[in-house]
Amino acid sequence: MLSDRQIEDYRRDGYLVIPRLIQGEQLAELRGLTDRIVAEARGVGANDELYDLEPSHTPALPRVRRLKPAIFKRYAFFQALTRDPKITGVLSALLGPNIRLYGGKLNMKSAGYGSPVEWHQDWAFYPHTNDDVLATGIYLDDCDLDNGPLMVIPGSHHGPTYDHHADGRFCGAMDPAACDIDFSKAVPLMGPAGSMTIHHARLVHGSALNRSNRQRRLLLHEYTAADAWPLMGIANFDDFNGRMVLGEPGIEPRIVAAPVRMPLPPADHQGSIYENQRGTGRRFFSTFEEQAG
Repeated sequence: MLSDRQIEDYRRDGYLVIPRLIQGEQLAELRGLTDRIVAEARGVGANDELYDLEPSHTPALPRVRRLKPAIFKRYAFFQALTRDPKITGVLSALLGPNIRLYGGKLNMKSAGYGSPVEWHQDWAFYPHTNDDVLATGIYLDDCDLDNGPLMVIPGSHHGPTYDHHADGRFCGAMDPAACDIDFSKAVPLMGPAGSMTIHHARLVHGSALNRSNRQRRLLLHEYTAADAWPLMGIANFDDFNGRMVLGEPGIEPRIVAAPVRMPLPPADHQGSIYENQRGTGRRFFSTFEEQAG
């Protein structure tokens, strides 16, 4: 459970770090299963339903930058973890007694070349009828300043929803030169393996290239209050209700005013955020290719 101080901090700053939430055999299984899935990318030549690959990936030398939401369908361990009482017990203090899983993925930052993620707000990708929406991240590895921690701008969830478009199309990234944010005030969310980060969907965040000789893997889950309904619509109502992880669903969306920009027209490069951000103009974080050049 969260303390009153932690809840207050989250409301004010938009983020928390819960040290060592996942430990022991559970963490070992999470790491071991992830290693096996990544190793099975050997022979895969292009992005598919499960794998989002680094630009430098080859079938002989697999380099995976993300395991897509298919991991939750294919592997019972990942599905069960989304409903783990250690996680939902923490989130109930922030989202209430009825909670739905919106989505998830596992971002990989391999040693020396793990791709950066440009500054963005999750809210720009999936606005809802209210903003009781957040993401959790479970570190599979010890994370410090050198291996690409999640970086956040404290309090930015109280501000506007920034433009995530380039040349008139959604690109999933903010133009750092076109907003009034002091990025020098970014806070790195660090911790030992098994720690869980929490950040509000409207919080500005990103992560730099991994420049260390250690990998940094982050299992991300997006959760919403059950009465927060996606403004982009619901494709399958049974699936929508099947993603409840705590409490009961309902049919009365709670509508609270919040600044919204729709992620339309869609990105030229559809797929993961890495694909979307190929369309961005100005970048804040350098890529492996830029560093090597």
